[in-house]
Amino acid sequence: MAENEEWGKPVERRGRLTAVLALATLISAFGSSFQYGYNVAAVNSPSLFMQQFYNTTYMERNGRPMEENVLTLLWSLSVSMYPLGGFFGSLMVAPLVNKLGRKGTLLFNNIFSIVPAVMMGVSEIAKSYEIIIVARFIVGICAGLSSNVVPMYLGELSPKNLRGAIGIVPQLFITVGILSAQVLGIRNILGNSTGWPIMLGLTGVPALIELLLLPFFPESPRYLLIQRGDEKTARKALKRLRGWDDVDEEVMEMHLEDQSEKAEGRMSVLSLLSQRSLRWQLVSIIIMNMGQQLSGVNAIYYYADSIYASAGVNENHIQYVTVGTGAVNVFMTVSAVFIVEASGRRLLLLCGFAICCGACVLLTVALSLQESITWMPYLSIACVIIYVTGHAIGPSPIPNVMTTEMFRQSARPAAFMVGGSVHWLSNFTVGLIFPFLERGLGPYSFIIFSVICLVTLIYIWLVVPETKKKTFLEVCQMFAKRNKVEIKLGDGDLPLKESKESPEDAVRVTTF
Repeated sequence: MAENEEWGKPVERRGRLTAVLALATLISAFGSSFQYGYNVAAVNSPSLFMQQFYNTTYMERNGRPMEENVLTLLWSLSVSMYPLGGFFGSLMVAPLVNKLGRKGTLLFNNIFSIVPAVMMGVSEIAKSYEIIIVARFIVGICAGLSSNVVPMYLGELSPKNLRGAIGIVPQLFITVGILSAQVLGIRNILGNSTGWPIMLGLTGVPALIELLLLPFFPESPRYLLIQRGDEKTARKALKRLRGWDDVDEEVMEMHLEDQSEKAEGRMSVLSLLSQRSLRWQLVSIIIMNMGQQLSGVNAIYYYADSIYASAGVNENHIQYVTVGTGAVNVFMTVSAVFIVEASGRRLLLLCGFAICCGACVLLTVALSLQESITWMPYLSIACVIIYVTGHAIGPSPIPNVMTTEMFRQSARPAAFMVGGSVHWLSNFTVGLIFPFLERGLGPYSFIIFSVICLVTLIYIWLVVPETKKKTFLEVCQMFAKRNKVEIKLGDGDLPLKESKESPEDAVRVTTF
């Protein structure tokens, strides 16, 4: 701690973005989060040619063309197996990260990410559409794991003043993955009858790169010290990540957190659900993850092509307009990286859900009137872009950042497991029911999404606090009153370094 010359008070040292931290962030996000986004969009552009392959293969086997309803069912399975696999992957988060560590789990996951990539790449040669369906489920499991482990890993590597910006990087790479798949899916590139197997197989390349490079970077220091009790290796990792040798303050804060948790014990999902001191943190991550997916972000993407078509965009040009929408998504997520530490998490969530709510209401009006008013289709396009902008600055990236910050070390894996399961189950639900909503309600289906955005916004306004630049224990204290518990950190709630008490005596948890 440095001394402030004017006031004589200790000034906290601010963490900086070192080369080791930056490279660990980029490699883990590219190798894992990029794949998540890539596989969301990889089957969209070549869908027509893939369905032709399904039909041709069926005809070669049975001597007759596939019935339309069977083809629809098989294609629906091909798409929906991905989020369903993501749900099952989320269920594996806690046991794997506790046993293998954060970095170890990512490396383990990369091995299995390569397998479905090879399966999808050879599916046409093998003349089997079943391979694609199975591979989509497996790659979904890998995405479910990585979408939870990468934010956890990066959140634990980062100094608290950079945790928000670095925590958004995985979401940035998800949007880059979506955009990359949209670009490669252009008809003249790989979105054609010969290129689609290559396009699906390319998902293995980022996994291979991460598998080769990530072993050279440190494991989470918090995992090493708190869960493995290896202070020496944790200090070494911290020194590499921070770029200086004096890491005593962070190590002391970890010891304090460790002592706090020893009183409560290590958390399984069942114990997390029953833990009174974490009740509102758990409710908050469930609401935020449900709001993120049930707000209709995937439905907007599903509906975009028909909106652009109704606006008079040439059929051959729709793919380029879709790429443009993906580019807006990337640009706004990049913006969120730079503003999250200045504006805070809560403000971005509130603004994001408010924008999405308004965009859904306007989109409903525009879609309802576009047959009668000639310029309404252009308003529809604007609403899609506004919605994507709003979702990109808050609802998409922030929930994982706040899940990292709301929970301490022992509870964090179980919390990500719960949040990730809700995320993927909600994703699967929207993908499953949206075609029926569209058929039954038409443009009015977006009113449902606007209501969900509004309800989530109200909850965040009333319950969720700002967590930027707070230690994990400080966030826990912020929730203590609502949870009806009292958590004290020693003399006047001073940081451990300034407290006269030992770590063993510094933490007192009282329920009232």
